[in-house]
Parts: sequence; structure tokens; C-alpha cells
Amino acid sequence: MDLLRHLRLFVVVAEELHFSRAADLLGMAQPPLSQAVRRLEKDLGTELFDRSRRQVELTPAGAVLLDEARELLAREERLRVLVRRAAEGDLGTLRAGVPPETPAPVLHALLATCARHAPGLRVDLQEVTTGEQVRALAAGGLDVGLVHRPVDVTDLATGPEARLELGVVLPRTSPLARLPEVALADLAGHDLVLFPRATAPGWYDETLEACRRAGFEPGRVRHARNPEFLIGLVLAGYGVAFDQGPIARKEPRVAWRPLAGRPLVRRVAPVWPARGGHPAARRFAELAAQVLARDTAGSVFRGDTDDGGGAGAGAGAGGGGGRDTDAPPPRPWSVVYG
Repeated sequence: MDLLRHLRLFVVVAEELHFSRAADLLGMAQPPLSQAVRRLEKDLGTELFDRSRRQVELTPAGAVLLDEARELLAREERLRVLVRRAAEGDLGTLRAGVPPETPAPVLHALLATCARHAPGLRVDLQEVTTGEQVRALAAGGLDVGLVHRPVDVTDLATGPEARLELGVVLPRTSPLARLPEVALADLAGHDLVLFPRATAPGWYDETLEACRRAGFEPGRVRHARNPEFLIGLVLAGYGVAFDQGPIARKEPRVAWRPLAGRPLVRRVAPVWPARGGHPAARRFAELAAQVLARDTAGSVFRGDTDDGGGAGAGAGAGGGGGRDTDAPPPRPWSVVYG
């Protein structure tokens, strides 16, 4: 016997206390309705209605069942809604990987956006490099990740790609800091401070190849995982670095200049398992693209959300402290769909 179906029929009869009217409301004939109630009574081992009088009345057992049936049916409907929401990605936990250098304001914006659009979903953010994210996604340790491209996306679905043009970070005293923009070839003879290759192998190789094509062959490549360490190495004269600009504002002794021709474009994209993935992965990817595309998120991945002044820090090569007002502001992220 389909207990829930029989309880639904019973509730309508109990509320109407009239089999004919109940049958009309249910859109069925009266005999099958009466038979269904009799079967329920037989299954429970007691009569639910007193039929000995002209008007049908509930027995004490029927009155108890009516309260319990209403609660049970309401819980069943809630269960169906919750399961449907979970299947659609509105509930549960989503394990998401983000690059370790992602600044706090961006993390806050991403979590706040997810909470606003999927309040029942718990996002478990983990700071993981691109290489580690790809391995974790394949092993089932992550549901979705934000990776630096190019990257092997075999068996992975890819969301909207966010792009940002990079510039160069120089000591404020460098002659190149006097230029409105710097060509990669102008950096010949300098060492380069770059993130470790294991962090994002594809992007690492693409960066060095772009330098070589333009005539900049770094004498030595030093590695810095932490943005503050990267700035420290530039200050110490250990090389130049590529960045999007806002991080340089925090240090008045360095300057940021755009690269002529925009040869270096950082590309970040959400990826998730193409088959059997978390139902909320695609939604997270779309929300992440929105966060990256906002003007206030132009500092994502080694930046801040300071909207004032110019892009570089320091006062250019001419002396004086404060912001580098000669440098154009860094461009915000652009997002590419498809």
C-alpha cells in the first residue's frame, strides 16, 4: 500500500467529513475513495470514521491520525523541496579551490555573492595552486577550482575566462620608471622574479616564452610565491616582476608600468569535473566570473581594492613619496564567455 497516497486521501475526507464532496475535490469517483479509506483502516487495525450516524465523524483514532498525517505530509513536501534544491546545487557543501595569492577582499566578495545567490550552500574555500587543483579535481578532493590558464582541462568543464593585462614592477629609481610604458625588450639585461613553476606550469612557460619572443631573456629567474616577498626581491635589486599594478601601491619605493603591446595577459578560469560533478559547480563558476569582472575586483590575484590615485606606487623617477601618478591605472578584468 502507498501509505502517503492513502494518507492524502484520508486528510481530504477528514476535513470534509463527507465522502462525496471529498471525491469531487480529489477528482475521483466515490467508491474507489471509500475503498482506499477502508484499506487504510484495515492496515492500521482500527476504524477512522464513525459511519453509524447520518453525518460522518472522526473516531478518536481518526482525530489522532489527522494531526499526525498533516505533519507527516508537510515533512514529506519539505523533504522533496530540500532534495530538489540539493540536486540543483542550492544546498550542501561545495569544495572550491582558489589561488593562494587571492586577496582577502576578493575572497569576501566571492563568498558574499555565493551566500546571496545560494544561501543554503556552504562554500569551503581552499587555497590551492593550479597544479594542485587539477590533481585534486581528478582525485575527487575538490568540486571546482579557479586555475591559471593554460592548463590541461582533460575531463574538466570550463567556465567563463577572466583576463587581465599585466605590467612590470620596477624599483622607483630605475630609468625605465620614467617611461609611460615599458616594452619587454627594454627589460633585457634584468633578472626576473616569477612565481614557482609548480604553481601554474602552463602560465609559467607561457610567460617566459613571451619574454623570449620579445627579446627579453632573463639572466636569472628567481621565484617568489608570496606577493610581499616578490616586492622585496624587486626592491633588493634581484630583478623585475610582472603584476597587475595594485600590489605596487603598497610600496612607495617601486613603480608599476604597463607593458607596450600588452604581451602578457593573465587568464583565470573556473574548472570542474565534466561528468558527475557537484551541481553547484557551474553556478559558482558564473558567480566567480561576475566577481572578477567588477571594477572593484580589478585587483584580483595580487592586488587590493583601493580606487584612489594612479596604479603604481611611489612618485615615479623624479623623487617625492606618495602615489605614482604618472602611471595609468591598471585595467580591470575582462571576462570571456564560451
